[in-house]
Amino acid sequence: MRVSCVIPAHNEAPRIGAVLDAALTNPLIDEVIVVDDGSTDGTDRVAQRPGVRLLHMAQNGGKTRALAAGIALAQGEYLLFLDADLVGLGSDDLTRLILPVLGGRAATSISLRRNAPFLWRWIGLDYISGERVLPRAMLEGHADALSRLPRFGVEVYLNSLWIATRQPVAVVRWDGVESPSKAAKRGFIAGLRADAAMLGDIFRTIGPATALRQILRLMTQRITA
Repeated sequence: MRVSCVIPAHNEAPRIGAVLDAALTNPLIDEVIVVDDGSTDGTDRVAQRPGVRLLHMAQNGGKTRALAAGIALAQGEYLLFLDADLVGLGSDDLTRLILPVLGGRAATSISLRRNAPFLWRWIGLDYISGERVLPRAMLEGHADALSRLPRFGVEVYLNSLWIATRQPVAVVRWDGVESPSKAAKRGFIAGLRADAAMLGDIFRTIGPATALRQILRLMTQRITA
């Protein structure tokens, strides 16, 4: 297998079906793995489709743990990570994200969605985007480190691995794709709390100063795809 797609999902029953439509119809994707992270809304029933390997987590352990479980199952030479809540995603968007890596133009790739924060769109880089392509070999020897990360520490940890390679990172603009805010999915107060918890996890993983350095370093490695 060349490309394994890993989709961590927690209570995304209304949205994950469209994401699966895009992944399952993409000719470059050989394997689709959904990790149901202790959902209570029927996400697992929506994801139980032909062509999907479905893994159930007994309880919600967070995105990092769910991704790590999916990585352990994946058989592909390359890994594609997708968030389960994307709106407007098409198979062509995935092709544009995958091809820079398969074609050798970049070592890794990352999406820049239409509704990414204004600052990220302005600088042309969303350093915590959940949609990424990377060689599986890049994660060899990192399983223990991944298991110790906070619930939402995985993206910035991956950034550190990308920066260490000093190789090109392709930024792929997805002008028709959005990720709903946590407030839209959970309500205003619960959404604010979830955003605060996510930022707390990020800064426990690398710290604000390191986050800024990551952004600046990734901008020097960035190519537009």
